[in-house]
Amino acid sequence: MSQINLAKRFPPSKPCSCDICLGYCQRPGWWTVEEAAKAIEAGYADRMMLEMSPELTFGVLSPAFKGNEGKIAMQVFARQGCTFLKDDLCELFGTGLQPLECRYCHHTRVGLGKKCHSAIEKDWFSKEGQKLVIRWGELTGFFERQGIMLNMTQKAGKYNSRS
Repeated sequence: MSQINLAKRFPPSKPCSCDICLGYCQRPGWWTVEEAAKAIEAGYADRMMLEMSPELTFGVLSPAFKGNEGKIAMQVFARQGCTFLKDDLCELFGTGLQPLECRYCHHTRVGLGKKCHSAIEKDWFSKEGQKLVIRWGELTGFFERQGIMLNMTQKAGKYNSRS
């Protein structure tokens, strides 16, 4: 699904720093593939983490948990919250780089966050999404640190995907 269609389906909510909305910041929201690419270009690759689908069929780049930057998402860091949350404010707010899921979720939209999350998940389960994960992994040295060698087929994006 295109970035424009996702943004129309899930428009930004009003800024809020109530306990419920701040609670969302404990679990970093997801960028769309296009948004994550812009965040990488803006120099934020080292503040991302790689989240894997439960089936291990695709990955998603998201803002990292504090202490989990540049790594695969690990539950042990989850309580530390989002790396971009400073003094109960989002560093990305107003920069044009705040993740769609963060912009959309709000205490007045009870239960709707799951729909947004699911739509963004589908965006990542694509050739473009997985190419970006590979680009991020090479740029940050993630694959090298993990001892992962990618072959040319993987780098070209020829793998199991819905796109």
